[in-house]
Amino acid sequence: MTKLPTQRPSRVVIEPVAPLVDGGRYSAKAALGEPVTVYADVFGDGHDAVNAAVRWRTVSSKGRAAKWTEVAMQFDGNDRWHATFSPTQLGGHEYEVVGWSDHPETWRHGTVRKVEAGIEVSVELMAGQAIVKRLLDQARAAKPAAKPDIARLEAWLAELVKGGTASLTEDWGDVFWRHADRQPLASSGPFPLDVDPERARFSAWYEFFPRSTIAPAAGHATLRDAIDRLEYVAALGFDVLYLPPIHPIGVVNRKGANNNTTAGPDDVGSPWGIADHLAVHPDLGTLDDVQALGTACRERGIELAIDIAFQCTPDHRWVTEHPEWFAHRADGTIQYAENPPKKYQDIYPIDFESSDWEALWKGLADVIRFWIDQGITIFRVDNPHTKAFAFWQWAIGSIRSEHPETIFLAEAFTRPRVMERLAKLGFSQSYTYFTWRRQAWELRQYFTDLATRTVDSYRPNVWPNTPDILTEQLQHGGRGMFVNRAILAATLSANWGIYGPAFELLDHRAIKPGSEEYLDSEKYQLRTWHLDDPDSIAPLITRLNEIRRTQPAMRHLRTLRFHDTDSGDLLCYSKTDPLGVGDPILCVVNVDTHNRRAGSVHVDPATFGLGIGDDDEFDVHDLLGGGVYRWRGWHNYVDLTPGRGGGAHVFAVRRIKASPDTALTSEATA
Repeated sequence: MTKLPTQRPSRVVIEPVAPLVDGGRYSAKAALGEPVTVYADVFGDGHDAVNAAVRWRTVSSKGRAAKWTEVAMQFDGNDRWHATFSPTQLGGHEYEVVGWSDHPETWRHGTVRKVEAGIEVSVELMAGQAIVKRLLDQARAAKPAAKPDIARLEAWLAELVKGGTASLTEDWGDVFWRHADRQPLASSGPFPLDVDPERARFSAWYEFFPRSTIAPAAGHATLRDAIDRLEYVAALGFDVLYLPPIHPIGVVNRKGANNNTTAGPDDVGSPWGIADHLAVHPDLGTLDDVQALGTACRERGIELAIDIAFQCTPDHRWVTEHPEWFAHRADGTIQYAENPPKKYQDIYPIDFESSDWEALWKGLADVIRFWIDQGITIFRVDNPHTKAFAFWQWAIGSIRSEHPETIFLAEAFTRPRVMERLAKLGFSQSYTYFTWRRQAWELRQYFTDLATRTVDSYRPNVWPNTPDILTEQLQHGGRGMFVNRAILAATLSANWGIYGPAFELLDHRAIKPGSEEYLDSEKYQLRTWHLDDPDSIAPLITRLNEIRRTQPAMRHLRTLRFHDTDSGDLLCYSKTDPLGVGDPILCVVNVDTHNRRAGSVHVDPATFGLGIGDDDEFDVHDLLGGGVYRWRGWHNYVDLTPGRGGGAHVFAVRRIKASPDTALTSEATA
């Protein structure tokens, strides 16, 4: 038999709450500068009024919670409520939704209806006196006393005593919310929330190999030389500089140029063939040079990120000091990495089923802590899906409790559920399938999913290329394809990155047909880059990053919305700032990089939040190609031809000024 409750339960129900990740099992993600909006259905049985609030607070690394801060929820209709708050500290938070029967509002509303119907309400006014007296007691007991509320309530009480009803129609919602008796209180939560630095939500990454040179220099460059490249990176508008592994490279089974299994005496090997995770390759420099590079980055508004790759070469010291950290084959030799038919004899993967797993976990986490001590707080993690989920949950949780400013990017090109799981376990950002999504319909489908279903846990960081991935479309699409992919990456996602200078210099040569491996890949040899190449798309990239930096709407993924077009090759989407700051942005991109495409885009003007009606005129300012166009209502025409402009518009949407200075056209052409 079901037991009787020990106290009378609330008659209020709180149902689906958001943001939640797996019902609150994992933390939802937030970032400084981004408001957190909580939604919930709050309702009760019968017809009595209800009210609701969101409470939120920080939680220390030791589990100690601060005092609750409370925000009133707003009624959206059909039992749906919402409230917004903005965290001001990094790290762990929690929130809960509370609801209660709003007896004062139930009385007020019922009495108003009777007055309007001409029904005598003397008894109701007597009941109201008792209700207002209780509200007064609560207001007087508040610390500090709610003097404005007390004055209003005292005046109302005096009116009720005299039989007056005028004040019944006033808005008393805030007063009721602050002082009404909430018991018995319904609650849902608390639910976890993790607050990251803003760069976890909005960033532009640039990757280069510090050992390669910029013409006319040649040979093996150093970390000090990398400082000289920072002005170029900053001028492009990137705010994260990511370096592949900077550690000593193993000699045993070292790979040669173009992934040759036999290395010559002058071959430098792959940076991912790591011989010591706690050292810097002597040809690159020293730990002091790492710190100097980090300082130079920060002076230019850039953060330095390095690679965390938990794998070892056969001559790594862990192989002799901790052989139990590696899997062994039946013949007693250590198992090297394989992805048949590929073999990676220069790499020993870590065995996460090791009997010495506790020491292994601590040793790996200490590698990250070591580099944090050198001033590094952003890490791109190589192949995290090949390491234990439980390890990442523990390691990232432990490190971020000590250093909530840290950011972890998961380089996991694998199955969707695995990628999503890593994000739930604590990775701040994640690589995506954007690299292989080309058609308008598949980009729309994929990014709709990213902006809705997984938005509370999975932050996409989109890259059109990486040192491992030169897609077929970049190999054969020509300059226009590089331009098109840059525009899409920079405008669809709040986080994007490129592997340069290969990308802006249009490096499209594959090692062989059907391969995504670069010819003369920097992974295995030194390269010299000519940044003054006249065909470079660096100016376009600079402009894209400038638009992103100056337009608040570009800093968010949650507000991404797609809109219909007349052409299957035209992709149309918009973004707005959640707080209404800056201009709404509307992008129209022709994904066919060889042919002109034209047609109407169909956008509800209400999307922009500017109060534009269905038949009103408004202006769209092309931030990418220049020009201002006069549009009207839902349906407007565009004509996009691939070329040096990329066949795209990035529009800032604005209401028409009272006296336009110039005549404008309604047709946009690029």
